[in-house]
Amino acid sequence: MRKESAGPDAPRRSTLGSSLSALRVVLFADTHLGFDLPQHERVSRRRRGEDFAANYRRVLDHALQTRPAVLVHGGDFFFRSRVAPEVVNDAFLALSEVADSGIQVVIAPGNHDRSRLPPSVWLGHPNIHVFDRPRTVCFESHGLRVAIGGFPFVRGDVRTSFPRQLDDTGLERADADVRLLCMHQTVAGASVGPNGFTFRSGPQVIPPALLTASLTAVLGGHIHRAQVLRPADGPAVFYPGSTERTSFAERNEAKGFFDLTIANEQGRSEVVDADFVELPARPMVDLKLPPDVHQDGLGYLLRGAITDLPRDAVVRITCDGPPTPAIARSLSASFLRSCFPASMNVQLSRELVDAWR
Repeated sequence: MRKESAGPDAPRRSTLGSSLSALRVVLFADTHLGFDLPQHERVSRRRRGEDFAANYRRVLDHALQTRPAVLVHGGDFFFRSRVAPEVVNDAFLALSEVADSGIQVVIAPGNHDRSRLPPSVWLGHPNIHVFDRPRTVCFESHGLRVAIGGFPFVRGDVRTSFPRQLDDTGLERADADVRLLCMHQTVAGASVGPNGFTFRSGPQVIPPALLTASLTAVLGGHIHRAQVLRPADGPAVFYPGSTERTSFAERNEAKGFFDLTIANEQGRSEVVDADFVELPARPMVDLKLPPDVHQDGLGYLLRGAITDLPRDAVVRITCDGPPTPAIARSLSASFLRSCFPASMNVQLSRELVDAWR
């Protein structure tokens, strides 16, 4: 029996977590830690980086409370390859606490990580495994022999190089009941954006036909919308999505992670329960300026417009029509801070930024 939520907007609780023959895996990805969190800030204001750090900690707390066998991170651990040292240290220290509890931790570095993670003493923990090269990690849990293979993000023509990457992991040759592939790549059929753009083909898109039937499932990152791909032949691909909204293209997407249950029946392993656990995500709102707005009335207009908005909203100011340079230049950072509460984050649309320039 396989049970999964119809989508990330319809989470469903696991009923098989207590089964002795079942393996639980918590999968999250695209945490982008360090986003909007400068090392030396010139102005004290609310930073979105705090939202990303809080949801990262919520996933780890879930793992510590529910005790899965494995915690898998699908890549883009940080928002870029170099972030403040305290961000790196805090993140890996918290991860080592999960590993200390006996949970295996697996990470496949992503493109924002530049296919590697910053060095840290905490990554030397015996229960933390980073796919800095193609390889496979094996262990036993609940009577199942588990093999998790993976490789760091591959730039360029991954469609051509994928069979070699998979072979180099040794995953298909592992003597195991469960074989999981962890990677930070795009599989054909994945969809993104408010209009549901679907990846079909291209050198950076992996055809599902290359995902062999020997794999129990593919655990992925890179795609920010949570979804499950089920090819006609081959393993299911699980994308948990990002743990927070990274752009306005994700404004209507639920954010969270997967709590997966894998069972082995008659020598065949499959994901029998895929529970999408939703995380809190900041509301994102567009605030549109009328075309005839005068710069003298900007402050009055903005202060009145935000009275009905959520107090923790991320606000993007747009313009209904071509903005004038005078209006754009009036929307300075200090002016916006005087109009919006400290609990909100404010940004300008691309059109306003271009007009300011």
